[in-house]
Parts: sequence; structure tokens; C-alpha cells
Amino acid sequence: MIDLRLLREDPDRVRASQRARGEDVALVDALLSADERRRSSGVRFDELRSEQKALGKLIPKASGDEKAELLKKTGQLAADVKAADAEQHEADEETKRLALQLGNLVHPDVPVGGEEDFVVLETHGTIRDFGAEGFEPKDHLELGEALGAIDVERGAKVSGSRFYYLTGVGALLELALVNAAIAQATEAGFIPMLTPALVRPRAMEGTGFLGQAAENVYHLEKDDYYLVGTSEVPLAAYHMDEILDADKLPLRYAGFSPCFRREAGTYGKDTRGIFRVHQFDKVEMFSYVTPEDAENEHKRLLEWEKQWLTGLELPFQVIDVASGDLGASASRKYDCEAWIPTQGKYRELTSASNCDSFQARRLSVRQRDGKKVQPLATLNGTLCAVPRTIVAILENHQLADGSVRVPEMLRPYLGGREVLEPIAK
Repeated sequence: MIDLRLLREDPDRVRASQRARGEDVALVDALLSADERRRSSGVRFDELRSEQKALGKLIPKASGDEKAELLKKTGQLAADVKAADAEQHEADEETKRLALQLGNLVHPDVPVGGEEDFVVLETHGTIRDFGAEGFEPKDHLELGEALGAIDVERGAKVSGSRFYYLTGVGALLELALVNAAIAQATEAGFIPMLTPALVRPRAMEGTGFLGQAAENVYHLEKDDYYLVGTSEVPLAAYHMDEILDADKLPLRYAGFSPCFRREAGTYGKDTRGIFRVHQFDKVEMFSYVTPEDAENEHKRLLEWEKQWLTGLELPFQVIDVASGDLGASASRKYDCEAWIPTQGKYRELTSASNCDSFQARRLSVRQRDGKKVQPLATLNGTLCAVPRTIVAILENHQLADGSVRVPEMLRPYLGGREVLEPIAK
């Protein structure tokens, strides 16, 4: 939720942000109108209540016709107060409803455009020339099946399309990745967290996932719970309705959780293997910081992601995501995209988003600095989305005989294995 005072003082900035996102600009004027009704009805209610209280003090002192007249006026005033209260409540609810539909303000340096209008900021690592090495690379599914690491056929049999089993060295590889990611995050000062996979509506709405992203959210209607698509949701809501001491910031958490996404609108896209699935595990970094430190923290999150991908010895690029491809809560987002040899292109593996005070306002997470209490800033960054990371490792580190070299960083978490090979049955 954006600051309504900023909306009133600089509506053109908010309109420009909506336009850059490709969202409804008319929403800005509707919200301005609702906010004006909310404020004016609040003033009207306060005036009538003040008059009602003053009148109440006169009645005990009056008598006869004067008292009868005052009582009559009191009855009318009570009805007016009740009507003003209802009008204030209605205007307040309308303002909140419209404000929740408005995305965060886009950072002025974000490239404007759609999904393909990102800007490449950096490129790291060397793309392998498999032709020069004398063999054609296999894709991750062919490699995974040969290694006894991935089973999508039985995943589909049991749960449907876009589900899978990780078996043998595949399961061990996931556990190694998760442990290595948590170890890196802990070393960087993050508190490791195992988070709930089910959350209440306010937590999901507060993080901005019930707007444009609602079609990809699983909802358990009978219990009114949502399955999270990322541990960002329970981590953002962890300090909901709390006031944190500014001198204890930043607070950093590394959450591990299962993630669930409907993948609506992706019919026929990435259907082979485990690149785009309905359920996966992920390690997510989450930061609570002062608003003044948000941009620097955003850069720090990106550096930790780059450290992770460099440790996995993956070639990757960093992009500045375009305005029309931002989530509702992000003012700016950097993605790290790893090279996928059999696709011949870079694909998203991690992302880091600066949400400024957008989520904190919706979830009522504030900071106290001396006597001043105000919303703080929240940021999130993927460290390891397991299936996509496995895809990148298998394809980039495959050997001619179908085995896969283990990056040195992961070897201590895989019992010293230097190569992934099928586990003998």
C-alpha cells in the first residue's frame, strides 16, 4: 500500500507508475476521490460528535420548553451522527479497497516496458562449448532419468502434470542445495527459519499476492487458507502488527519452505521436466530495514545471490526487470538468469525485490526511532529455487558419459561426491 499523503501531494507520480506497469491509471483518480470522501466525512463526523457532546452538557441545566427543544434537537443530532459514522465507515472501506488494488511506485531507474524489455546489467561465467568438447548436451530430464534422479511419469500418475519425484541422487542433491544455501545465509547473518505453508488471507493480501498474482495462488476455500508460493509471505507477516526498534534493524531471515503455484497462463510453456512446476522447495532471504537503507540492502541481496550462483559455477546474467514485469509489491527487481545449454538462453533462477514500505503498510509493521513511529521497508531475494537450480546444474555440469560433475561448493554436502552417478539398487 502506498502512502496516501504522497498520493495527494504528487498524484502524477502515481499515475506515471501505473502507466509504466501497464495498469489502470483511472484507479488513481478513483482512489483520490475516495480518500477525499473519507477525510471530509471524518471531519463531518467529528463536528457532529462535538456538537452532540456540547448539547448533552446543556440538557441537565435546562427546563420546560427549552429542555424539550434541546431533547428534540438531540434526537435529530443522534440520527445525523449515526448517518455520518456510516458514511465515514463506507468511505474508509472504499479507500482501503481501492488502495489495495494499487501497485507499488515503480523506481525511477526501472526500464519501462514488458517482459522482454529488461536491461542486462552484468554477465558472469563462461558458457561451455559442447561441440568443441565432442558431444551434444542432453537436457536435464534425460540426464535426471538416466541418473535415477527425476521421475516425472510417476509424479504425473500420482498428482498430475507438472509434479515430479526427486529420487536417489536427485533427492540428495536437493538436500545438499538447501543445506548449502542455509549455510551461506547463516554466515551472512540471516536467521534460518522453517515457515508455515498455509497462511490466512491477511498475510497473503498484505504481501501483495491477491492482486495481479491471485490466479496463481492455491486457495483452500473450506478453511479459508492459502498455500504460499514463496516463504516471502510468512516471513513478511512474521512481524505483522508489531513495532520494531530501529536500532535492531536490519532483521534478516532465511526461510525454507515448500512453495505452491498454479502456473495459470503458462499452458504449453516449459512442460518438459521440472523447470516450471506446481510444487517445489525454496530458500528465500527476507530483510526488514529502515527505509533509508532499502536501496543498499537491495544491492546486498543481489550480491549474495551472485555469490551463490558463482559458487555453483554457473554462467549467469543479471537483469534489471522492466516495469510491466514487476510484481505488485516490488518497486524494483533484479533477476539472476542462468544459462541453460539445451535451451540456448538464460532463464531466471533467482530474483531480488525492493518493496520499500509497501508491504509494511499493508501488514502494519513499523519501526520506532526515538519517539517517531513509521513503516519500515521490506525486501526479499531468492537464494535457491531447488528445481530450477537442479536443471542448471545438471545441464551445465554434465559429462560426456551422462554423469554430472558436482561443483566443489556442494561436495561437502554430498558426502564428498565429485560426480553424480546413479545409486545402485
